[in-house]
Amino acid sequence: MSKNTIQAIFRRHGEAFRELHQLSAVQLKAMQAIENCATAQAGFHNLICENCGHTETAYNSCSNRHCPNCQWLKQEIWVDKVKSLLLPVKYVHVVFTLPDFLNDFVLINHQLIYNILFDASWHAINKCASSFLGAQTGALSVLHTWGQNLSLHPHIHMLVPAGGLDIDGMQWITSHKNFFLPVRALSKIFRARALFLLTVAVFNRSLKIPESWNDKHVADELKMRTGEKEWVVYAEKTRLKPVKVIQYLGRYIQRVAISNRRIEENGDDKVCFSYKDYADRGQQKRMQLHPMEFIRRFMLHILPERFCKVRYYGILSIKNRTDKLRHCFYLIGKVQLPPRFAGLKMMQILKLITGKDYSLCPCCHTGHMIRYKPP
Repeated sequence: MSKNTIQAIFRRHGEAFRELHQLSAVQLKAMQAIENCATAQAGFHNLICENCGHTETAYNSCSNRHCPNCQWLKQEIWVDKVKSLLLPVKYVHVVFTLPDFLNDFVLINHQLIYNILFDASWHAINKCASSFLGAQTGALSVLHTWGQNLSLHPHIHMLVPAGGLDIDGMQWITSHKNFFLPVRALSKIFRARALFLLTVAVFNRSLKIPESWNDKHVADELKMRTGEKEWVVYAEKTRLKPVKVIQYLGRYIQRVAISNRRIEENGDDKVCFSYKDYADRGQQKRMQLHPMEFIRRFMLHILPERFCKVRYYGILSIKNRTDKLRHCFYLIGKVQLPPRFAGLKMMQILKLITGKDYSLCPCCHTGHMIRYKPP
């Protein structure tokens, strides 16, 4: 096992971190799963060659969605599934970012604030598309909670078709070549919707208030801070093909915060990793953190149990895929193709992707390794 991995850092410093910090059940579960992934602690299964009888023991992966070691194949399957939903049209990449003054709320209201972020961002897209295009559109939304330096930075990436289905459902409306939706309008609607949902949560007492905020005047303070500046919304027609954007987003679907390849050093008193400094024209830089601080930042991005970080809206939503989305393909004059991996087993998918049969016996190179229970 390489020492410059999340797993190695957790195995080296995790116990000390748990003694110093009180973690939630979900954080503890994720941390221990990452530490034990593909080791004896995670359990094992036996394999036997159906031809020559050669046997091997394979350690189980943890399958935790926050683990960087064992989610690659799930990522490939997700990308393949989403490709089949893509209409043959131009797409727009839109990013909605929460202002950092709400980070104190995020820390103690993860699920509520992230749900508000999803709701407010789709509300802005849907309302603008209806008003400016007169169309029903859709969106693939992916939640990211981190910046390049592992800081808390909640934002939504959206992939939106540059057009939509007209209100009567009779034709596909394409947005102007150089214009999709007004970003300033998106920003104002996004901000207004988020403030409304936050205010409702305050009056419903479902929003926990940070100690640094005044309980009695939190609604007024939220309104004041919200109006001090525009909320960041970024939108551009992607120069990449939609499939490339899906592959880019796919890299962040099945892992959290940082990949192992960015970690350069794991020592007793420091962890070093590379990052892009977008405030300095995307320059590649190196950051050094104490191991306790590195783990603390990583744990900020552990999501609540069963929380969906990928959501589909409008014509891309699950309930509309069998009618509206299929009708859109028909109006555009294209056929919707099924996912390439549909109905295949994991080993078959792995062979398709890599060209290598990993079930082939390493001893006789003829038979296949299958699971068996020893007597």
